[in-house]
Amino acid sequence: MTLAPTFSLDELNRMAPSAISAVLADVFEHAPEVAVAAAARAPFDTVTALHSAMLDEIAGWPSDQVLRFLNNHPDLTGPGERRPDLTPDSSREQAGAGLDRLHPEQAQLLAAWNREYRARFGFPFIICAARHSRDSILAEFARRRHGDPATERLTALAEISRITALRLVRKVEGRGAPNAHGQLSTHLLDTATGRPAAGITIALYLMAEGGSEFVTGSVSNMDGRTDTPLIAGRPIPNGTWELRFELGQYLSGQSPTPLLGMVPIRFTTSEPEAHYHIPLLFTPWSYTTYRGS
Repeated sequence: MTLAPTFSLDELNRMAPSAISAVLADVFEHAPEVAVAAAARAPFDTVTALHSAMLDEIAGWPSDQVLRFLNNHPDLTGPGERRPDLTPDSSREQAGAGLDRLHPEQAQLLAAWNREYRARFGFPFIICAARHSRDSILAEFARRRHGDPATERLTALAEISRITALRLVRKVEGRGAPNAHGQLSTHLLDTATGRPAAGITIALYLMAEGGSEFVTGSVSNMDGRTDTPLIAGRPIPNGTWELRFELGQYLSGQSPTPLLGMVPIRFTTSEPEAHYHIPLLFTPWSYTTYRGS
């Protein structure tokens, strides 16, 4: 579910600094002082300028203050764990990535990596969970846990920039917002008749270790498209996906007997803020696809 922003940028700019800082207090994890400092610089021409003002505050901190700030972020949390330091935003973001559905072996591995990472780098592993599937998070953790401390600190701050951009656009809408959302769409074309294909059931699955998870479904309209994008208003998590097109009923009754029934298209995403358009061009006996725009 996509939540509507709480305020427009113009509304925020008309507020007193104390009210602005109250609205933005939880954008940065356990760091309301960032909102206080940014609010003193209002008004803002764009939402991106507001976000930059908040990031500038952290950029001016000494190294020891940055380290304390990084340590205010929670470890990644597996299923059944209860952490008092896990904010509602962090809890929602981690659950949205599927960390609450890890297999027991994955949860044990995550807990071990959390301990090892803190011991090696002096702060928790930080990643923008909304931009990843759980398999993608584990793959990134496996890669980054062997990095050097200076690089990991920079990477952690870059991930915080992405996390907070997403949180900010959920609170404030307006001109010049950060590019924080992707889109996934499709289009069905019956090339045997030269027309869009209507009435075809479409299901989107996220492929995961050991199986797949249903994400959303729709039915193609008279233009061969879905009434709304399959994913919009949020990043498209890095991962492997499968679109399943149920062509059987649409093609039934044709002669000679159609070859196709359900057509699966599996693809991998690696640009969470991009537009992935995955069309299906088909006849009763063949199909093709590509990444469109």
